[in-house]
Amino acid sequence: MLNRFNRRTILATLLLATSPLGFAQTTAAAWPTKPIKLMVPYAAGGPADVVARELALVLSADLKQTVTVENQGGGMGVPALGVVTRADPDGRTLLLAAFGNMVLQPMLSKRGGADLVAKLRPVSTISTGPHVLVVSAKLPVKNISELIDYARANPGKVSFASAGTGGTAHLGMEMFKALSKTDVLHVPYKGSAGAVNDLISGEVSAMFSSLPSLQGLADKGMVKVLAATAPSKSAATKSLPLISTSLPGFDYTTWYAMYAPLATPKPIVDSINAALNKALKNTAMVAKIEAAGTELQPGSPEDVMAWTQRDTDKWARVIRDAKISVE
Repeated sequence: MLNRFNRRTILATLLLATSPLGFAQTTAAAWPTKPIKLMVPYAAGGPADVVARELALVLSADLKQTVTVENQGGGMGVPALGVVTRADPDGRTLLLAAFGNMVLQPMLSKRGGADLVAKLRPVSTISTGPHVLVVSAKLPVKNISELIDYARANPGKVSFASAGTGGTAHLGMEMFKALSKTDVLHVPYKGSAGAVNDLISGEVSAMFSSLPSLQGLADKGMVKVLAATAPSKSAATKSLPLISTSLPGFDYTTWYAMYAPLATPKPIVDSINAALNKALKNTAMVAKIEAAGTELQPGSPEDVMAWTQRDTDKWARVIRDAKISVE
């Protein structure tokens, strides 16, 4: 027969294990016991995918557990967000999303996934980096001041390409237009391939883009990189002029963060955050990613929320003033 002390001890242990707190503590202590999946709401090969796959390799080694990447592009990222919101909140299904998914699309469209964003819990910042302003090699300008002067002297003749209405490249153009007080045109494409082709040919004048996407063309003299949208520590972009030098107030970065299903217990979120922060300091990965113009950025759930609030305030004004919406 059990004595009173043992009965109380076992009862307390059972209550702890079956309570939400007890389950969370037990699961967090064991996490991860099974393979982990990183959902990426973009096609393979893009900046988000590159970061996700490098991160998966480091996490797999650190955690002694398989970490895979699953790409699900299209639909403004909503299908990928849906996969994660419907997943069990056990830390095995995570979302690596861009600020466009979490900030821009919910503001721009009723189908932009605002309901799904509300069902996700931030875990950690992952990376950040500036865009660059690139112009056709045929445009007779060498820097931002000359571009502004040329646009003012040729109203309506400078065109900015983007991969679609409401994307970061489009909104960057609207910010540029407002601050420079120029009459420039937005030319949306269905994806970046057509936009880049017409930039090379001179059919369109300029484009905001991540640097890796156009670095090869710039090296060949087919396009000209004029300046970066924000300061950077990356070797690829830190030496570039800043647009804000000629256009005070112009500043933005693109960023990625990790999310889990909303019901994921805090102890599990803390365990994932610790693993991510360790991985994001991996020397080899830092060197590889930063060489491409992106900075890895360890951080907390609170940092993700701060970035989200900052960019919600910034881009809401641009969207409102330019009267942008996406059906």
